[in-house]
Amino acid sequence: MAKQGRKHIEALSRVDRSRLYTPEEAITVAKSTSYVKFDATVEVHVRLGIDVRHADQQVRSTVVLPAGTGRTVRVAVFAQGDKAAEALAAGADKVGAEDLAKEIEGGTIDFDVAVATPDMMSVVGRLGRILGPRGLMPNARTGTVSPDITRVLREIKAGRVEFRADRQGLLHVPIGKVSFSDAALRDNLKAFVGAVIAAKPSGAKGTYVRTMTVATTMGPGVRIDVAGAQALAGS
Repeated sequence: MAKQGRKHIEALSRVDRSRLYTPEEAITVAKSTSYVKFDATVEVHVRLGIDVRHADQQVRSTVVLPAGTGRTVRVAVFAQGDKAAEALAAGADKVGAEDLAKEIEGGTIDFDVAVATPDMMSVVGRLGRILGPRGLMPNARTGTVSPDITRVLREIKAGRVEFRADRQGLLHVPIGKVSFSDAALRDNLKAFVGAVIAAKPSGAKGTYVRTMTVATTMGPGVRIDVAGAQALAGS
C-alpha cells in the first residue's frame, strides 16, 4: 500500500468519518480538504439501490447546473446546411458532416461533447464503436440528438452534464470547482440531486439513494446525509 502524504493525512483529519454532514456542511468541509495547487474539481458520488442488469433499473439523464461546471466544454456538432450555420452561430467549436466523421475515424477527437441533428444519425451511427466507449455518442435520451441546436449548445456551454449509473449502480458527477462559493456549489448540488430523484427508474425497489459523498480532486470523501440532500432538492 502506498504511503499517505503529510498533506493527505492532514486533509483526512478535517473529516469526521463517523458522521453524516448536512449538504452545506459537507461542501464547506470538502473545500477545506483540498490541498492541490490547481483549482480542484468538486465531485458528488452517489450509490443507488438499483440493479443495472435489468432494463427497467437504468439511470441515465442530464442536469443543467445553475452555476456551471467551471470548465470550458468543447462541443462538436454533426449538422449540415442551415443547421451547420446555426451551430456555428450558437458557439459550436467544430461543425461538420462526412468530413467530421472521417476526421474522427482518423483518430482526431478534440472535443468533450458531440451533438447531432436527427438527419445526421446515419453518418454518426457508424462512429458508435469509437465514440461509444468514450461516452461521446450523441443520444436522443440525453438530448444530444436534437433539431434545436441553439438550445442544446446553450445548455451545454452553460453547464449541462450527463450522468449515468455504472455497473455497480454508482454515479460520479462534477458539480463545480473549489473556487466556487459555497452557495454556488449548494445550488449545483440541489439541481443534481433533484435530477437524480426525477430519474428514478420504474423497477427500483427499496431505498433508491443509499449513500452520497462529496469530495475534491485527490481529497477525502465527506459523507452527506441523504435525507438532508433530498430535502434540499425539494426546497
